[in-house]
Amino acid sequence: MPGKSVPRGNSWKLEDAKARFSELVRRARSEGPQRVTVRGRESVIVISTEELEKLTKPRPQKPFLEFMEELGLNGLDIEREEDRGRDIAL
Repeated sequence: MPGKSVPRGNSWKLEDAKARFSELVRRARSEGPQRVTVRGRESVIVISTEELEKLTKPRPQKPFLEFMEELGLNGLDIEREEDRGRDIAL
C-alpha cells in the first residue's frame, strides 16, 4: 500500500495500529501478541482474550503436605543438636 508502512513481525507504530486496528486485532488472535510503539519505544501489547486467560488463570492450590513431599527433600538431614542456651555470668 503506497504511503502506509507495513508492520514488521509483531511490532506496530501507534499510527499504523490506529489506522489498521482490525488487522491488529486479527493478528493478535492468529499470530500472538502484537506490540505497539509510541515514538519508537514499546508502549503496549495487544493480546487475545484466550492468551490473557492462560496468563491469569489461577493455579489450583495443593495441600501443604503434598507440596512438601514434591520438594524432594528425602535425603536432607534436618536433625538439630540439642541447644541448652548459653552461659551467662551473673
